[in-house]
Amino acid sequence: MKVNLNWQGKLKFESTGETTGHSVTMDANEAAGGDASAPSPMEMVLHGAAGCMAIDIGVILRHHMDKVTKLAIEADGERSESEPKYYKNIQMNIIIDGDVPPNQAKRAADLSKDKYCSAVHSLVADVDVEVTLNGQVL
Repeated sequence: MKVNLNWQGKLKFESTGETTGHSVTMDANEAAGGDASAPSPMEMVLHGAAGCMAIDIGVILRHHMDKVTKLAIEADGERSESEPKYYKNIQMNIIIDGDVPPNQAKRAADLSKDKYCSAVHSLVADVDVEVTLNGQVL
């Protein structure tokens, strides 16, 4: 996998994936000298971890996805206070609505976190997962 990143001025960069051709723009916040017109790279790390887990869960629940009405993830990352400000902990709240057996919803989240999600396994952070199925925490 390869990306090509190009400077767009100030502290804004555009990164394009060589495999897919999709581009994302990243920017620094105002305090760092950017204009916060796009997500920061560290925010993109959270986007990637949440997206990776969501895709994994969708694949693992593939036989139930026609009964899923909602699959959402709220990712909240706690960063180190000193440099490098890596994520020390990430809380993933996985919200699923639909006719899915509770043990399957929990199993899908656990398999993603513990085995399949490459983005999560690329982090130094401890990742805590909470699954809510049809409004009930599992």
